[in-house]
Amino acid sequence: MQDDVRNGSGFRISTLDQRAGRSTPAASIGGNATQSMRNEGRSTRLLCCRPETISMRLQYHFIALALTLSPMPATADPIAWQRFAVPETSAAVDIPTTIFTEDAGKPTTGYGRRFLTSDGRADLTVQSVPNDAGDSPAVFLAKMNPPSNIVYKRVTPRFFVVSSFRKGKVWYNRCNFGGRFMNCVLINYPAAEKPQWDSVVTRISNTLASR
Repeated sequence: MQDDVRNGSGFRISTLDQRAGRSTPAASIGGNATQSMRNEGRSTRLLCCRPETISMRLQYHFIALALTLSPMPATADPIAWQRFAVPETSAAVDIPTTIFTEDAGKPTTGYGRRFLTSDGRADLTVQSVPNDAGDSPAVFLAKMNPPSNIVYKRVTPRFFVVSSFRKGKVWYNRCNFGGRFMNCVLINYPAAEKPQWDSVVTRISNTLASR
């Protein structure tokens, strides 16, 4: 049983940073035309220009100004979610299907499914682990002998959550008490991408349910 509950963290019960665009200050856009109009010494430069040229410059100026004042569009594509249920135990959770696109088969024990990103850099396991002894989340977690360097740990009468870092990755495990089963989600993803993953992991964790 212990081998089946170890992930890359040594504990397997087997989660997107928006970039703000920097707009060019409006005063600098079309600056040559503006400076020419304000500089009396160069006013003849505008007088000698063709009317259509001046019109094009002013048009460019106002278009550029409008673009500067417009909000930046979102750079990331929307994430599609789908409810996944373990038929044998009725455990269910929301899965981001546009992130975890590959089916990696069944877990080694219990019931559920494993999923991978297309490049294999992150994985998700949804798993129902037998709990024939009816252990509470605290007792069940203690029996798994988790590593001592856990960064985050929360244990309640209904579930436990543990998370930490190992070999450049974040591992995150949550298990809900479900009577004869512990229904779990186990996520591993690159530590360098943690800000992008935070909201994804939060939704997966919060939607895990034991019916």
